[in-house]
Amino acid sequence: MAGRIPQYFIDDLLTRIDIVDVIDHRVKLKKTGRNYSACCPFHQEKTPSFSVSPDKQFYYCFGCGASGNALGFVMDFEHLDFPEAVDTLAGQLGLDVPREENALKNRGPDHTELYNLMNKAVDFYTGQLKQHNHSPRATSYLKNRGLNAATCQHFAIGFAPPGWDNLKSELATSPEKELQLINTGMLVKNEDRNTIYDRFRDRIIFPIRDSRGRYIAFGGRVLGDEKPKYLNSPESPIFHKGKELYGLWEARQANRKLNRILVVEGYMDVVALAQQGITNAVATLGTATTPDHMVRLFKVVSEVVFCFDGDDAGRRAAWRALESTLPNMQDGRQARFLFLPQGEDPDSMVQQEGAEQFNERIKTQAISLDNLLFRELESELDLTTMDGRARLAKLAQPYIVKLPEGLFHQLLLKKLSDHTGLDTHYLQAHFKETAHAKDQQRAVQAEAEKATQPTPQSAPTSSYETTYSYDHSYSEAAFQSSDYSSDYSSDYSSDRDNYFSLEQQSFPAITTRRHSTKLSSCGYAIRQLLCNPEFASEVAEPLSDLKLPNNSDSSLLIELLTVLKKNPAMKTSTLIAQWYGTDKGDRLKVLAALDHGTAAHSEEFLDTIATIRKSNVEVQSKNLHSSFLNTSLQNKKPSQLDDETRKKYLELLESKRQSLNYKKSE
Repeated sequence: MAGRIPQYFIDDLLTRIDIVDVIDHRVKLKKTGRNYSACCPFHQEKTPSFSVSPDKQFYYCFGCGASGNALGFVMDFEHLDFPEAVDTLAGQLGLDVPREENALKNRGPDHTELYNLMNKAVDFYTGQLKQHNHSPRATSYLKNRGLNAATCQHFAIGFAPPGWDNLKSELATSPEKELQLINTGMLVKNEDRNTIYDRFRDRIIFPIRDSRGRYIAFGGRVLGDEKPKYLNSPESPIFHKGKELYGLWEARQANRKLNRILVVEGYMDVVALAQQGITNAVATLGTATTPDHMVRLFKVVSEVVFCFDGDDAGRRAAWRALESTLPNMQDGRQARFLFLPQGEDPDSMVQQEGAEQFNERIKTQAISLDNLLFRELESELDLTTMDGRARLAKLAQPYIVKLPEGLFHQLLLKKLSDHTGLDTHYLQAHFKETAHAKDQQRAVQAEAEKATQPTPQSAPTSSYETTYSYDHSYSEAAFQSSDYSSDYSSDYSSDRDNYFSLEQQSFPAITTRRHSTKLSSCGYAIRQLLCNPEFASEVAEPLSDLKLPNNSDSSLLIELLTVLKKNPAMKTSTLIAQWYGTDKGDRLKVLAALDHGTAAHSEEFLDTIATIRKSNVEVQSKNLHSSFLNTSLQNKKPSQLDDETRKKYLELLESKRQSLNYKKSE
């Protein structure tokens, strides 16, 4: 397994690469003043709102909010993960990407040997398809299914010959290798008989790749009518079938820009469609479509079309896919369902009618998620009656509440309102009230269960209970990007023209809010650092004094200061790259985009740092006071305190009076 890419190399790469060259190679840019513009590659638009700054080495779309540096653009545009994007940019400069081998110690188990074995298994199976005595049966089967040699080679299709130990004899050259093959599911160990044999025998073999193109598992298809027709690798350290999709890597390689992915049921469907020129198909691996599948798919494309048989089994599979899709239906995403004539599958249909007509079938016959949802819910209801409409609302509720908040959620509520005659606001309020009641019921049940459990013997408590509550004005338990979402003006042309022309900043104020956004002190300090990285050198040590309890922004502030103190000349785009693709990176982009001024306020920044340190001292002091009171007053009345404790207690009271500006009564 390759080690971690050193941060110094990533920083150097971003310094040497020109974001204009990177993007212009993929999206044609036009010079507009000091910057470059184009129609955004991440959403549909007619008027260019995508702007690239050569000075800042940063891009931003005023239409959809997409933003980032050169690495981020390559990741999003070509659907690559971070290491792949680094490799791509480094290749443009003719650089070899170094790896930190000692970083592997903290990266979990090393599965390099397992991946190597899977590569050897692929070579073995593809070799058997060409040279084994029984291979003519396999090649004849593939030809009868309409596959040619080029397609078989592209998908590395192979043949597992008859026999119990062909693969075992070839690859299990040591007890260690044998155990590794068992762990990957390539060999099966029968504990009762103490025998080990090949899992795949006398089957067509379909190798399965992960998102990085590594072979991780196999699917095997019988040549005759034996059962099971398809056999898949079991779960292993490198294969989790509920997350992987057959053909996704190949689809990404075949299409520089994927707009739509077609989800089919079998390996042969994917391969047959690809041979006909439909190279955007994937298949689940012997399982129903899962939410993990949908998360992965929607990271690659905004539209997913499911293709199923028109029989009862196909309808059930479509419904399970719909349920997995609902939680991922954010605005801008689309899911549709195509049902083929009974007895047909994508393999047979595309060979009958060709790619053009098959694509036309998708265009004209695939129904949207909302239409499928209501079609199935209404199938046994009489909507001409009140109880039928009430039943529809009740049946639709658990599906609608799964949807993320947004326009699609509201439109589906409106559709339910149209079908039932109930007011949209009433439906929304009723769903929330019902969900709240269920939450309360679950809480009561949890308390009841907790009450039935034996409780450990607890320490006696004081008769004089002293409680301090600390409510800090800028305490934030977690990053909440939605709290900082911006309302874009319908006319952003003037903002776009002036966006990158502002001086003395690395990130301009690019959004307009109808209401001002209140920033915490830590959030304000972070934003000032993003605009003015040089401020970090003015912050005195120790930085640990800036850590506030339950405040993620304070931790992020310390990390930013630590990085900038070591690299005071670091550009802001390089700085954000340190956390690209993480919650922290998203938080940095949100803070950078807020409209809280653009000028360099060194004094305000340092005052804010001082305020944070003061708050930290206050918190620690309150914690010490609380600890003293809880331990000293436990099970004691004031009259029972010794002189030293009484003196300390009075000192605390006096300190509290002074902090609150209270005066002693004369």
